[in-house]
Amino acid sequence: MERPDDRIASALRFSTELIAWVATPWALWERSWPLAVLAVMVLIGLPTVFSTPGDKAHVLVPVPGSVTVLLVLLQFAAAVTSAWLAWPVWAAVLVSLLVAAGLVTERRRRRWLLSRDHQA
Repeated sequence: MERPDDRIASALRFSTELIAWVATPWALWERSWPLAVLAVMVLIGLPTVFSTPGDKAHVLVPVPGSVTVLLVLLQFAAAVTSAWLAWPVWAAVLVSLLVAAGLVTERRRRRWLLSRDHQA
């Protein structure tokens, strides 16, 4: 199975990742600035280090497709949760809509990634 062309999904996913990287430390800063810094390191670091072969050009630590799917879901959950905690309602609604669109457009890539779990 060939990796699907997912330019729209990639743009939505990247936008959501940027929001997660900004909104999460914003939401956590008043509670614990070390936790805010750690959250950004986790949200940026994990997908940078761990990726599924064939999904990115450079793979540092290869992982099954299910791990990549979980990392994307972590980014999406962080973006929505943090937006609702830190930003005005109208902004949180827009982030929620972006994540919903991302979930829909990610379907083909998600199926492809999960099929990678069953390859030898």
